[in-house]
Amino acid sequence: MKDFKQSVLELIIDTSTNLPPDVRKALMESQVREDIGSRAAIAIQTIFDNIDMAENLEGPICQDTGLPTFVVHTPLGANQMVMECEIREAVAEATKLGKLRTNSVDSLTGANTGDNLGPGTPVIHFHQWDQDDIEVKLILKGGGCENKNIQYSLPMDIDGLGKAGRDLDGIRKCILHAVYQAQGQGCSAGFIGVSIGGDRTTGYEHAKSQLFRKVNDVNPNPELAELEAYMMDKANQLEIGTMGFGGNVTLLGCKIGVQNRLPASFFVSVAYNCWAFRRQGVLLDGTTGARKAWLYKDEQVKMPTSSGNSFGDSAIVLKAPISEAQIRQLKVGDVVIIEGAMHTGRDALHKYLMQNDAPVDLNGGVIYHCGPVMLKDEAGWHVKAAGPTTSSREEPYQGDIIKKFGLRAVIGKGGMGAKTLAALKEYGAVYLNAIGGAAQFYAKSVQKVTGVDYLEQFGIPEAMWHLEVGGFPAIVTMDAHGNSLHAEVDQKSKQKLETFAEPVFH
Repeated sequence: MKDFKQSVLELIIDTSTNLPPDVRKALMESQVREDIGSRAAIAIQTIFDNIDMAENLEGPICQDTGLPTFVVHTPLGANQMVMECEIREAVAEATKLGKLRTNSVDSLTGANTGDNLGPGTPVIHFHQWDQDDIEVKLILKGGGCENKNIQYSLPMDIDGLGKAGRDLDGIRKCILHAVYQAQGQGCSAGFIGVSIGGDRTTGYEHAKSQLFRKVNDVNPNPELAELEAYMMDKANQLEIGTMGFGGNVTLLGCKIGVQNRLPASFFVSVAYNCWAFRRQGVLLDGTTGARKAWLYKDEQVKMPTSSGNSFGDSAIVLKAPISEAQIRQLKVGDVVIIEGAMHTGRDALHKYLMQNDAPVDLNGGVIYHCGPVMLKDEAGWHVKAAGPTTSSREEPYQGDIIKKFGLRAVIGKGGMGAKTLAALKEYGAVYLNAIGGAAQFYAKSVQKVTGVDYLEQFGIPEAMWHLEVGGFPAIVTMDAHGNSLHAEVDQKSKQKLETFAEPVFH
């Protein structure tokens, strides 16, 4: 099959850079439901601009291109060993081209393979079918939303909803809670795939497989169709909103499947996917491997992009070194623009800085929770995608790092907890929420890569990149006065969740 590898490479590139039309339409429908000028509306318009930029530049929609997961259907007699080898080669080539981020990390040493290959990566599921063609589907599901996957074992008590039994109403409570617990950390508004039954392993796999359904399809099982419709109504009443900023749209799609189980076990598994719902598929000629058709491109849908600055004209400019007085003047809801020096830092760096000095002066500085996609040529390093990562992973370290190094601003997505909030108040710093998934939007703000530390030690995503930025927008969601938008939205959505405790399905 002389064309198979090239067809898979094109599939990877398109999946990473070009959001499918059904997902685009779901996002566009969400925009009209948000109040003009609200934080949610600003976030949605930024998402639209980012989708358009990614398509035009053929750059990753989100810098976290996840763990590539392939589902391949082959005719009887096809050489699956050769196909697997060529899929792996295509993944490595896409990584080299900057269409995938280097995401395969040794779980014991932390070493990054640099090519997205390694034990367990990529994931490839082969199935035989009675057709002559080959079908290849791919989903790129980032770590932020992957971390918000959740599995329930019924019967159980669910916080805010009470007892959930082994029935349709218990399943309903599990799904509602799954949406609630994701908050903005999974880059809401999101899509969920749900599996009822199976065991712990097949439950998650089956839940993720539901995400290959089209957004506007109708479940052939009437009971599940009713439950899906119920979830699309009630989950949006939680008012978590885009990025967890609060708003009218929290869930963009809900797909539920069922499989048999053991009598002793009753699992409900939920696969949460962010707004950057990157899944695509192709039908290939069984003899040559050439592409015959795309599976999710039945129409062209262009995003309505903004004509100017979707963040408005009243933004406050911050340039390092930032003074404590400047920080104390900020409050939750303020829009800021970062100019000048910014430094990336994720899990590995935060742990390292707890016991070591920083390679640069961070006093009055800005640290960005970001694992960018980077490429190097004769002129040096270039940022190809640079959206924020989920900040909650840095909660064990962030307050201590602020105190130790005199940071004034931390940028990420999804918010942070009580320990960080206390440090912001005591030492005079703010948490700034960038728009999750908007990797091209923020990459354009990077004017220059001025250096990098710990590249060999930590790998590209976890290295400390030193950037010069201009016009980098974000929203203050945790200020130096003890206020947290994330805590407020969590509390209000929890109160909404509790109103759904009474049985609905009998």
